[in-house]
Amino acid sequence: MALLKIARMGHPVLLTPAQSVDAIDDPAVQSLIDDMIETMFDAAGAGLAAPQVHVSKRIIVYRTPPGRVEEESDQDDSVKVLVNPVLKPSGVETTLRLEGCLSIPGLRGWVPRYTRVFYEGYDRRGDRVAGEVGGFQANVLQHEVDHLDGVLYPMRMTDLRLIGFDTEAERHLRLDQIQGARS
Repeated sequence: MALLKIARMGHPVLLTPAQSVDAIDDPAVQSLIDDMIETMFDAAGAGLAAPQVHVSKRIIVYRTPPGRVEEESDQDDSVKVLVNPVLKPSGVETTLRLEGCLSIPGLRGWVPRYTRVFYEGYDRRGDRVAGEVGGFQANVLQHEVDHLDGVLYPMRMTDLRLIGFDTEAERHLRLDQIQGARS
């Protein structure tokens, strides 16, 4: 296994829709998945998409870190792999969530995301997987699948006043303060 270099905002691989994976059992794909998992843990991330490591393929890895459990679907803290994922909103309800990104180090912003989503795709063995999640996992899935579509989280933001550097965002961009100021 190897640590992979993470692409940063400004690199064209992050703005290009990724290609489908045809042979999930290909040793190169399996090695990439292993390296992505190792890189995600090394960078203390909750998820990682192949384009973030300069590979334009529709693969994501993700997990629910300790302390981020919001609902039952978040209870499973194992690393999950989705190949060729497809997401569909489960309803119209959205929630503002404070997001960061390994490809945009040092910044955080409030991003509207669907509260619950249906997902389908394939696991690393090539078996079809599908389900519905909410909470933290719903947010991570939407964020990572956006990477596969060439979308970075600032492109989803509806108010760019709600983005800031990590320490300032944690201190000054709290949702209770934002909602009070916008009411």
